[in-house]
Amino acid sequence: MTSLAETLVAESPRLTPRRVPIASRLIGAIGPILFLALFVQAFTRQSLAVWSIGIAYILYDTALLAFTAWNIRDLRQAPHPAPAMLPSFGVLVAAHNEAGVIAAAIDRLAGQDMPPDLILIADDGSSDATAEVLARRYGLAVPPLGTMTPPSSVLPSLRWLRLRHAGKARALNAAMLQVETEIVLTVDADTLLEPGAIAAMRAAFAAEPTLVAATGVLAPICGRDLQGRFFEWFQTYEYVRNFLSRHAWERLDSLLLISGAFAAFRREAVVAVGGFDPDCMVEDYELIHRLYRHAADHDRDWTIRVVGGALARTDAPASPMAFLRQRRRWFGGFLQTQHWNRDMVGARRFGWLGTAMLPVKALDTVQPIYGLAAFAILVGLVVSGRFTLAFPILLVMLAKIAIDLTFHLWSLSMYKRWTGQREGLALFPALIAAILEPFSFQLLRHAGAVWGWHAFLTGRESWGRQQRTAIVAPAE
Repeated sequence: MTSLAETLVAESPRLTPRRVPIASRLIGAIGPILFLALFVQAFTRQSLAVWSIGIAYILYDTALLAFTAWNIRDLRQAPHPAPAMLPSFGVLVAAHNEAGVIAAAIDRLAGQDMPPDLILIADDGSSDATAEVLARRYGLAVPPLGTMTPPSSVLPSLRWLRLRHAGKARALNAAMLQVETEIVLTVDADTLLEPGAIAAMRAAFAAEPTLVAATGVLAPICGRDLQGRFFEWFQTYEYVRNFLSRHAWERLDSLLLISGAFAAFRREAVVAVGGFDPDCMVEDYELIHRLYRHAADHDRDWTIRVVGGALARTDAPASPMAFLRQRRRWFGGFLQTQHWNRDMVGARRFGWLGTAMLPVKALDTVQPIYGLAAFAILVGLVVSGRFTLAFPILLVMLAKIAIDLTFHLWSLSMYKRWTGQREGLALFPALIAAILEPFSFQLLRHAGAVWGWHAFLTGRESWGRQQRTAIVAPAE
């Protein structure tokens, strides 16, 4: 019997590299070459062309907004009639030193109106009070390393798999081999599912036998101090745009970004491609590439979805450094995955994924650099007193803000209709966020992405522990 690690070697382009066509290399080179050509204009032109790099950045971002708007124009929550037979459903919670939030996550899972058949805590070598919480609150005795407890006497669906600390991906792989449910849901310990989330996921997989991976819709929660409220404010609208964009790409069978904090998989498919890659900074995102690759290689009619009716809230960064560290890891992992799978870029055998989504992702690798360079050039013009050049640039930026604002306010109504979520999505705060974001939060996001380039080039990143600011342990 082939092990998960052996399967990963065969399926992963990182471990078994594929030949990269010339067309793929050329598509990947467009962004950097164009950047250099446009950046030179800042030193050679004396008109609006001095800001060519900013114009390119705005046109690209606006084109993506138009694409999203077109594909969500008729968006509404998809009804899933109750099927006669629901698939068995297990939840894997990878946890490393999560004593402060683990009980809240378990209780929320157990309290679902259609609770999972299994809740397995994949304890990745916790050295805090996680063991005490599991023992005191759920009656679970500490198992030997590498083994799993019998079901909890307090919550029969709950079990505890105790592992040596080796990272999130290895913890999930070990847990994947311990469960027998048809569907597995991966949930981070700092993610709280909303009522009906599991029922929506279960119904989606029951209704579509070819569905192999699905992401729920996440909303951020941060600390309740002023700084936490500020970060939650901006990230809330960022998450709205991101999940609407995912639905837009789903319409082209090209959804790549599955949030491992709340994602469901058909277990058989995950095992078939070798599980999660422990050497990737974003193991959930990388896994989706292998699922698409396996489907194309073996002529499988596999689909990947975002389920609008499955909602959850996740503890998000509530300070500048926490946010930058998160985005460094996310963007560094994105660059890793794009590099390993660059043979897919432009490849027709992958359909719209190869000919549209992955070329866009190739441009996305340098988009933050475009954004920061455009801002730096504008600041340079203002500081040097070249207001006759800076003024028309500001007019262009105001026009872009107007476009973004129009899309933003319209998309909020589409998002509410799709997910049923209303909390924290008032129109006036959305208006203020859309106006301020280009000069504040967007720059911070781009800075984290540039730091991600450093993580990618040096390989200095791992699954770290984030300080929790919004989730508290339930009372005993």
